[in-house]
Amino acid sequence: MLFFFLPLFLIFLMIGLPVFFGMLAAPGFLLWLNGQERDLALLYRNVYTGMDSFPLMAIPFFMLAGELMNRGGITMRIVEFSQAMIGHLKGGLAHVNILSSMLFAGLSGSAVADVSALGSMLIPAMEKNGYSRKFAAAVTAASSVIGPIIPPSGIMIIYAYVMGESVAALFLAGIVPGILVGVGLMSVVALLARRHGFPVAARKASWPERGQASLKAFFPLLTPVIILGGILGGVFTPTEASAVAAVYALIVAMFILKTMAWADLPRVLTKAAMTTSVVLLLVGAAMAFKTVVSLSHTPEILANFILGLSDNPYILLFLINVLLFIVGMFLDAGPAIIILGPILGPIFTDLGVHPVHFAIIMSVNLTVGLATPPMGLVLFVTSSVSGERVETIAKAILPFLLVEVIVIFLITFIPQISLFMPQLFGFAR
Repeated sequence: MLFFFLPLFLIFLMIGLPVFFGMLAAPGFLLWLNGQERDLALLYRNVYTGMDSFPLMAIPFFMLAGELMNRGGITMRIVEFSQAMIGHLKGGLAHVNILSSMLFAGLSGSAVADVSALGSMLIPAMEKNGYSRKFAAAVTAASSVIGPIIPPSGIMIIYAYVMGESVAALFLAGIVPGILVGVGLMSVVALLARRHGFPVAARKASWPERGQASLKAFFPLLTPVIILGGILGGVFTPTEASAVAAVYALIVAMFILKTMAWADLPRVLTKAAMTTSVVLLLVGAAMAFKTVVSLSHTPEILANFILGLSDNPYILLFLINVLLFIVGMFLDAGPAIIILGPILGPIFTDLGVHPVHFAIIMSVNLTVGLATPPMGLVLFVTSSVSGERVETIAKAILPFLLVEVIVIFLITFIPQISLFMPQLFGFAR
C-alpha cells in the first residue's frame, strides 16, 4: 500500500487534484483495484472520526489567536522590537526577519502564518533596503519553519494526539531546537553579510528606544508565557490554553492596543476557519489512510524491513532522517506524522530512543520539509507573497536548508538538546 501510494498520490497532485482529495483517492483507488470494498467504506468513514478529537480543538484556537494578533497590528510591534534589538547589525533586516519569526512562533505555531504575516511586511522592506527579492524570500521561507518548532505548535499537537504523548513535554522539547535553528540561520546571514556587504537596517537604537519598543511588544510577547505557564502550572490543558490564547489575543488587540475594531472580527474568524479547515481535513484524510494501512499489516512489514537493515540505533536514526527528509519534500508535516508516526515511533522506542526525543526528530525534520522543493508548502506561499518564482526561491534557500539539516542531525545524535527542558520541568524522565 505505502509503496504504490506515493507515486499514485504524486500523479494526482500533478494533474491538479487538491492534496485532501489526493490522500483519499490514492488509497481508495488501490483498495478498489484489490476488491476491498469494505475497507473502502472504512476509509471515508474515518475522515470524520479522525477529526473528532478534543485535543485537536487546540489547532483552530491557536490559528484564531495568530489571526487576531496579525490583524491587530501586533506583527508590526514584534518587527519593531526585533529591529530595535539587532537592526544595527550587518545584514540587519535579514537578522530582524529571523528573530521576528522566532518571536512570532510563540504566537501562531504555524509556518504558513509566519510567511503570510511577516513576509508581506519584511520582503518589500528588505528589497527596498538593498537585498535581492529572491534572498529576502529565501530568508523568510527558511525562518518560517521555526513557527511549528517553538511552542505552541500545531504539528506537535497532532503528534501528541496520534502517539499519546504529553503535549506539554513536546512543547518544552521544541524550545531549544527552535532557538538552535534560529541561531544557525543568523550565522549563515552573518557569513553572507560579511562576504556580500549586506546593508545595516538602522542605526543602533539607544536603551530608551529599546525600552519603548519592548513596552510596545510586551503584551504580545506575554502570550507564550501565559500558554506555557498555564500548561506547566496545571492551570489548564493545552486545548484550554489555546482558547485562553485566543481570548487574550482578542483582548490585547481590541481593548489594550485598540488596533482592531468589531467590524474586523468577521473577516478574522472567516480566515481562521478557512485555515483550520484545510489543516483538519488533511488530518482527517491522513487518519483515514492510516486506518487502512494498519489493516494491510504494512507497519509490521516496514518495521521488519527497517530492523533488518541494522541493529545499530544510530545508523537507523541516520537512515530514518534521510527518509523523513524525502517524505517532507512531497507530503505536508501533519499527514506525514499521522501516517508514519505510529509505524516508526514504536520501532525506535524499542531500540532505546526516548519517545519525546523521537517526536522532536520527526517533527523538526518534517517541518524543514515545508521549505524544501519540489512540494514544500512554504515555498509556494512565499512565492505568492513575494511574487518570486518557486524555483528561484528554492535555489536561494539552499545555504539555509544546509544549516537546518545540520541542526536536525545535532538534535538526532545529542538527545539532551530536546530532553533538557522537559526533564527540567519533570515532564520527561
